[in-house]
Amino acid sequence: MPTTPDDLRLPPDEALAQAQRLLDEGRAFHAHEILEGAWKAAPDPERELWRGLAQLAVGLTHARRGNATGAPRLLRRAADRIAPYAPSPPHDVAVTGLVDWSRALATRIEQDGLDRLGPDALVPRLRDRP
Repeated sequence: MPTTPDDLRLPPDEALAQAQRLLDEGRAFHAHEILEGAWKAAPDPERELWRGLAQLAVGLTHARRGNATGAPRLLRRAADRIAPYAPSPPHDVAVTGLVDWSRALATRIEQDGLDRLGPDALVPRLRDRP
């Protein structure tokens, strides 16, 4: 499947919408590419948020590819980067929900493995609003 151009830079609302659509379709790697572009273009105060969102998508990519070691590691790293934005989430990002979801999924993967997860278990909600 074609990848996203390396120089693609979308406005935050569009990047979040596109990334959510890709996550909903089970295309976490492609969502990562969108979020990575937003990370690279983000202003300094938001950079770690976007970096964390990109890492979350990488963690989901690992999970979808059967990497039960790398997935929890990246999901927790993503949660740690996203968590500081909880007091005032930019762009209606569902910071608290994503942090809780990522950490719970990481624990679930470690305890139960990947085989017991359905495809819907790997689809987070990036925003508090649709």
